[in-house]
Amino acid sequence: MLSPNALHLKKDIAPYEKPCLKASVRQISNSVFPYFVLWFLAYQSLAISYWLTLALTIVASGFLVRIFILFHDCCHQSFFKNRTANEILGTITGILTFFPFHKWKHSHSIHHATSSNLNKRGTGDVWILTVEEYLSASVWTRFCYHLYRNPIVMFGFGPFFIFLIQNRLNRKNAKRRERINTYTTNLVLVSAGVLLSWAIGWQAFVMIQAPIFLISGAVGIWLFYVQHQFEDSYFEEEESWDFVKAAIDGSSYYKLPRVLQWITGNIGFHHIHHLSPRVPNYYLEKAHDNIPLLQTVNTITVSTSLQSLRFRLWDTHSKKFVGFRDVRGLIKNR
Repeated sequence: MLSPNALHLKKDIAPYEKPCLKASVRQISNSVFPYFVLWFLAYQSLAISYWLTLALTIVASGFLVRIFILFHDCCHQSFFKNRTANEILGTITGILTFFPFHKWKHSHSIHHATSSNLNKRGTGDVWILTVEEYLSASVWTRFCYHLYRNPIVMFGFGPFFIFLIQNRLNRKNAKRRERINTYTTNLVLVSAGVLLSWAIGWQAFVMIQAPIFLISGAVGIWLFYVQHQFEDSYFEEEESWDFVKAAIDGSSYYKLPRVLQWITGNIGFHHIHHLSPRVPNYYLEKAHDNIPLLQTVNTITVSTSLQSLRFRLWDTHSKKFVGFRDVRGLIKNR
């Protein structure tokens, strides 16, 4: 049974759960079209200076992150009222961002249903070990965990593994529709890569697409990482876990500069998104500004969010993240 506060929040947030066709079309036009223009300009600038090309790919990377937010909304059926429209745009933007629509929709829905639940980790989230699990793990598991949590690996090699390998494979027990969607996404991606390599040369294609891929991928992983792993976050065992607390306390309000907020499609209002995934990204800020209770959540900024790089393990006793150094002595005593 929902608590009075939860019922109140559910009622307050309901008006923001209705997509606006005009706003959605406007976002498509100011996200997808500029991305293709920037890609073309990056190609043209190869004849002038590769530094200029790199500068353009950095900007294009930002727009690709924004396109991912459109894809993300489509997965939640929140970008359009029509389910088919969400699926079509979701598949197209999924191709642009290297994500198969149906596969990611499935894993991400599990993430929303189990976020901050210590008994249901492992699908659609970042690998987190508790202090107890880490101390009782084998040397090999601890090595793999250290490697996984290394920023160079997570944000440098992470995009390659997730986008080029993990996203290309169907999950076990995937239904036929999901499998076909993944195969279709893969086929279009390969075809587009071959066609562009033939049209402009594979060297030019790699020189443009590689930095866009790496930068946007690293930013995407960072956003996903930092908005659930911050000081005073929330994680609980199944019997004590609460959906509203997981949304409000386990998801941060990432207060970004205006330009970055626009580029990231308001995903910084992550507490609202987890409370109600049906709110389109363009209504998240309005919901935050008009519902006082949503303004009292954990707030992180660009500078304070960098502290999250030190958070490695969840301490179930102190209810806080700790670093590897904090438990080094405990390993020696075992």
